[in-house]
Amino acid sequence: MLAIRTRRRKAVALTTAAVLAALAAPSLTATPAIANSATAPTTASDYDSTYYQDAIGKTGDSLKSSLHTIISDQTKLSYSAVWDALKVTDQDPANSGNVVLLYSGISRSKSLNGGDTGDWNREHVWAKSHGDFGTSTGPGTDIHHLRPEDVRVNSVRGNKDFDNGGSGFTDSGGSLTDSDSFEPRDAVKGDVARMIFYMAVRYEGDDGFADLEVNGQVDNGSNPYIGKLSVLKAWNDEDPPDAFEKRRNQVIYDEYQHNRNPFVDHPEWVESIW
Repeated sequence: MLAIRTRRRKAVALTTAAVLAALAAPSLTATPAIANSATAPTTASDYDSTYYQDAIGKTGDSLKSSLHTIISDQTKLSYSAVWDALKVTDQDPANSGNVVLLYSGISRSKSLNGGDTGDWNREHVWAKSHGDFGTSTGPGTDIHHLRPEDVRVNSVRGNKDFDNGGSGFTDSGGSLTDSDSFEPRDAVKGDVARMIFYMAVRYEGDDGFADLEVNGQVDNGSNPYIGKLSVLKAWNDEDPPDAFEKRRNQVIYDEYQHNRNPFVDHPEWVESIW
């Protein structure tokens, strides 16, 4: 009996030592830590009690005013810094060496940025002439509406307002254009609309730049307006934010401007304001 009790005590001791050793040793199958919070999944509600707390429950002009105050607190980039930022915000999820071009949908090498044929350049979705802000630090360098695009396709878009209809063109990716308007491909119609609505809320004429507004027409020329409101609202509904757009918003918030596009987080706020 003594021998049996001795063997049992030894077995218990060995088992306890093994458990303690396992607890002390690092797990080989542990999930690796996320190195960059910009890649972590987020939802709109993650920011409702913090970033958007002063806007929650409001509608109309009151909501617009609150959001303007919130998103105006941002870090501003130089125009030259936009190049490197876009290489991160618009990185192709399937190829880390490329960016995805907005209107054409083409994946192109990050190194092909410039002004020559075959390059991609910095497209101002809210056209620079619609408010005469050029490439000045502020609306001219706000990467919430700056996107990589093929040089030639960027020229085709020019400063046209947004509307349905038109004809295709080389490397259009499904985008269409006519004499006074441009229609982006279906996959980014909502993205374009939400960038336009962001600009109309962010730039209200109180910081030395024009008061940017969305209206119900096209062919706005050099006025600080862009249309077409009814079409942009429809695009916002038809093409809700996808993973690429949400990640982009998060990267801009975490790494660059430290402000958010509220309409990516809350697309329903478009209808609440307009």
